[in-house]
Amino acid sequence: MRVVATYSIKGGVGKTSAAVNLGALAAREGYRTLIWDLDPQGAASFLLRVKPKVKGGGRKLVRGRRDPLSVMKGTDFEGLDLLPADLSYRHLDLMLDQSKRPQRGLGRVLRSLADEYDVGILDCAPSISLVSESVFDAADLLLVPLIPSTLSVRTLDQLRRFLAREERPSPAVLPFFSMVDRRKRLHRELVESVQGVGDAIVPSASIIELMGPRREPVVVSHPRSPAAQAYQALWGEVRGELNGARKFTPA
Repeated sequence: MRVVATYSIKGGVGKTSAAVNLGALAAREGYRTLIWDLDPQGAASFLLRVKPKVKGGGRKLVRGRRDPLSVMKGTDFEGLDLLPADLSYRHLDLMLDQSKRPQRGLGRVLRSLADEYDVGILDCAPSISLVSESVFDAADLLLVPLIPSTLSVRTLDQLRRFLAREERPSPAVLPFFSMVDRRKRLHRELVESVQGVGDAIVPSASIIELMGPRREPVVVSHPRSPAAQAYQALWGEVRGELNGARKFTPA
C-alpha cells in the first residue's frame, strides 16, 4: 500500500477537500483506497457521511489492541473505505508518546492493512508534533496545499527545514496551490514565483465550498468543472509520484 498524507502546518488550506476528492478518484480507477481521518474535528468523516466515532477510541487502535478493519466504514463510493475520526484523537500525541517507538504508531496501523488496500490517504490535522512525526514515518508522499499567501508559503519552508533535520528517511513532498483566485494580483504573483510546486492548481470555487452541505466530492457532483479537473490533474501528479521506480497499479 502506498500512503499519501494531506498535510500542512497551517489550517484552512484545503487538505480535507483534496483528500476526499483524491480518494474518490483513486477508487474510481480501481485502486482499493482508504482514507484515515486523523483530524478530531472529523471533516472528512462528515463529507463522506460517516459518524466520526471509533469504537474503543484511538488509544486501542494505535497500540495494536483494535483491528482497524473492525472499525473501518464503507462509503457511498465503491472501493473507498474510511477509518473515521474520533474525538479522542485530540490526545493522539499522548497516546503515541506512551507507546513504544511512538513515531512508528500510525505506520503500524497502516502496515496491518497493507494487504487490503492499494492506497492510503491520511487527512491530517494542522500541527507540527509527535503525530506529525508519525505521519512522516508512515507516508510515502506528503501532499501539501498552499493557499496563495506569504504566511502559507512560509509554512512550506518550515516543513522542509524540519524534514531536512530528521535523521530518518523523509517522505517525498508535493506542494500544490489551493484556493487560488486568479483575479487577485497577489495570487497570480505567488503562483508564478514560488518554485518547486506541482502544476495542478485548485481554484477558489463555490462548488468546493458546497461540498459541505452536499457531502459529496466535486469530482462526483461536478466532474467537468474546473475544480474537478484540477483535482484530476493533482491525482495524476500524485499517482506519478507514487509510481517511483516500480509500477503502481490497482491490485
